[in-house]
Amino acid sequence: MRLSLTKKYILSFLIFGISCFLMISTVTSQLIMKQVILEKASVFYQEGIYMSDQYVGNYFEQQDSQQKFSTVRSQLEALCIYLNARIWLISTDGIIILDSSESTSRNMHEEITGFDPVLPGGSYYTTGDFFGTLSEESLSVLIPVSHNYHVRGYIAIHVPLSVLTHEKESYLLPYYITLIALAVLGLLFVAANWLIVYYPLRRLRKAAGDYAIGNFQTPISLERDDELGYLAHTMDFMAGALRDYDEDQRKLISNVSHDFRSPLTSIKGYIEAILDGTIPPEMQGKYLNIVLRETERLTGLTHNLLVLNSMNPKQNRLNKTEFDINAVIKNTAAAFEGTCMAKNIKIDLLFSDWHSVVFADMSKIQQVLYNLIDNAIKFSHNDSAITIETTSRYEKIFVSVRDTGIGIPRDSIKKIWERFYKTDLSRGKDKKGTGLGLAIVKEIIQLHGENINVVSTEGVGTEFIFSLSKAEKEDGES
Repeated sequence: MRLSLTKKYILSFLIFGISCFLMISTVTSQLIMKQVILEKASVFYQEGIYMSDQYVGNYFEQQDSQQKFSTVRSQLEALCIYLNARIWLISTDGIIILDSSESTSRNMHEEITGFDPVLPGGSYYTTGDFFGTLSEESLSVLIPVSHNYHVRGYIAIHVPLSVLTHEKESYLLPYYITLIALAVLGLLFVAANWLIVYYPLRRLRKAAGDYAIGNFQTPISLERDDELGYLAHTMDFMAGALRDYDEDQRKLISNVSHDFRSPLTSIKGYIEAILDGTIPPEMQGKYLNIVLRETERLTGLTHNLLVLNSMNPKQNRLNKTEFDINAVIKNTAAAFEGTCMAKNIKIDLLFSDWHSVVFADMSKIQQVLYNLIDNAIKFSHNDSAITIETTSRYEKIFVSVRDTGIGIPRDSIKKIWERFYKTDLSRGKDKKGTGLGLAIVKEIIQLHGENINVVSTEGVGTEFIFSLSKAEKEDGES
């Protein structure tokens, strides 16, 4: 049977309470009883010594004196009342001479069978029936009576153990009261713990269960300035991140499906038309070229998706080396010479230093530059210029790609990094684009631990700026 945290807590508390009660009622009770017996025996012994020195010793000197006997008896009776005990005067041969609780005639010459003044263990007190003479278990203290350096007899003081048990219980009472008080405090603690700890944990558990089945809308709303409050805040943040991730996944699947469906539909339609003769042979070349372009678009889309999927910040997929970023920019820009000539676009290169050596993954930085330059050309007007600039600041090299094209609307600035996102303006300019280029750029830059920013004004132009770490020592330095 599975027990909740509260039930386990209460069960542990009950086990602890019962254990404490049993400990007090057994071990503690026995220890206190021994202490009570020892203290009572010590008191009896001291009183018996005093009685022996002051009265009983003289009695054994003149045993035939009736006056002495009466005096001793009266003293024993007084001591009996004072100590709440029974007192015997015993001869050395075990005959009870006097009993404080009985008449003189009854106890005269009554012999104790097996009397031995040497008690077990050599102690001055014992517990039991005192050689079979007592009707109930008692504490018995035996005090020798000496006269002229000779033992003349003994004083025996008896008290029933039942009397001492009552005294023991009076000592135990504070322990039981303390235990009850602790039990009440413990119950209050359990109740407070349930309100402070378990109830919030139950809410957290319910929220975690909802998150596990994909319901990220369950609010926790636990406003506390402690660990549970921090945990609730973290879980709320996690739920929001998972909700956004789930929405991104849905959007990704929807966009991928749409971008795959359109070219596939075109390819399927044109091939079917060619096969069934709807498109005459003399027109087939035109439509086969369309099929080829759509196939290339699908290939590019698939490639970009694979590139994005391979970029995991938790895994070291970078092959960092030292290289001259200026040379890489020159080579990448040269690859667009034919495209630039078609639109009469000029690419200006501005380098603050002759060499700018960085430490990065050259192939991935080439891809960043390719995507940024490609975008700049696509959205630039004919007969315009694109400027690529590098500047050195502290331990960083900043690369800027700036155009004077159509720009990006203000409400789209933050969305351009999203996968498959296209502005309304770009849709008319870029028919072959997949909406993944800038997403790939940002992933690569972030994978390097660097930043990329964009500044754009609609109808004026756009500038992308990203940073790279300098190599420890640049080429050309002495």
